[in-house]
Amino acid sequence: MTTATATPLLELKGVTKRFGAVEALTDVDFEVSAGEVVALVGDNGAGKSTLIKAIAGIQPGDDYDARWDGEEVHLNTPQDAGRLGIATVYQDLALSDNLDVVANLFLGQEKVEDGPTRVLRALDEIEMEQRSVDLLRQLAVRTLRSVRTEVGTLSGGQRQTVAIARSMLGDPKIVMLDEPTAALGVAQTRQVLDLILRLKERGLGVVLISHNVLDVFEVSDRVIVLRLGKRVATFETAKTSQDEVVAAITGADQVR
Repeated sequence: MTTATATPLLELKGVTKRFGAVEALTDVDFEVSAGEVVALVGDNGAGKSTLIKAIAGIQPGDDYDARWDGEEVHLNTPQDAGRLGIATVYQDLALSDNLDVVANLFLGQEKVEDGPTRVLRALDEIEMEQRSVDLLRQLAVRTLRSVRTEVGTLSGGQRQTVAIARSMLGDPKIVMLDEPTAALGVAQTRQVLDLILRLKERGLGVVLISHNVLDVFEVSDRVIVLRLGKRVATFETAKTSQDEVVAAITGADQVR
């Protein structure tokens, strides 16, 4: 199994983000290595989504230093993040229910046929279908009967799988997942957690936002806790307990 490297693939220092008079993030450090699953946890309003959006370049930090594999970089736009190899799967998934799996995977990046039909922008359905099948096979996804199934007919776990698979088309180095098991049943949650572990085995850095501490301990190597916009604790899951993490989330660890 692939293990995390010593030098973080992505390292952020001093991320601060303000919305008017409100400081949503205050001097937050963050790091994730290749082959590592880092869980980002905290109560509602702790700053998790703000940090993810800062990393994704959607809402860049007002102040921050960022390094990619040790080299200074900028995360000021989504294009910056995309060029580095950072992909994000948001909680709403942004899937089109009336389109099939192939169309959803390639939405906005459709393959066009070569030759005389290229000028007509004819879609290369055969190539897209084959790439879809190959990608799902590489990710060991066996729950989809056909890549031509309409996404609107899929279960919650299958939809999440399609969204994660779509993020893999650009060969990312880091995948950030926002509450990927929210509202899923036990079997569907298991499918998604297994997929996260396969991303780790492929050497990707995975950032997992989750309110489910059980899921966090199932797949993560480290847990970073945010509270009121600050990083207040970091745990290695193999060396801590769920109670310790929950105490850090709620602030009970500060009570004497």
